[in-house]
Amino acid sequence: MTFVPTSSRALRRTLAGLAFVCACSAAAAANVLPGIEQALSAAQQEKRGITLYVAGQAIGGAVTRIEPGQWVELRNQTSSKIIVRLDRIDAVALP
Repeated sequence: MTFVPTSSRALRRTLAGLAFVCACSAAAAANVLPGIEQALSAAQQEKRGITLYVAGQAIGGAVTRIEPGQWVELRNQTSSKIIVRLDRIDAVALP
C-alpha cells in the first residue's frame, strides 16, 4: 500500500468546508430554540401533555415551569420533577 500525500490546497478546502458545516448547524440550532420554547409555553398554558425527544429517548409529561433559554421542568405519573436543558431537546411532539 502506497501513501499518497494530499495537497495542502485540498486539506484547506476540506477544513473550510467542515468549518462551514459546523457554523451552519450552530446557526440552525439557534433558530430552533425559540420554536421549542413557544411549543412548551403553549403546552403549559393549555395544560396539555407533551413529548420531548432527547438523545433518542422520549420523555412525556406536563410542563410545570420554563426558564427561557435554559431548561424546562416537567412532571408525569412516575416522576414528580424532570428537568431538561432546552439545548438538548431534539424534537417536541404535541398531541
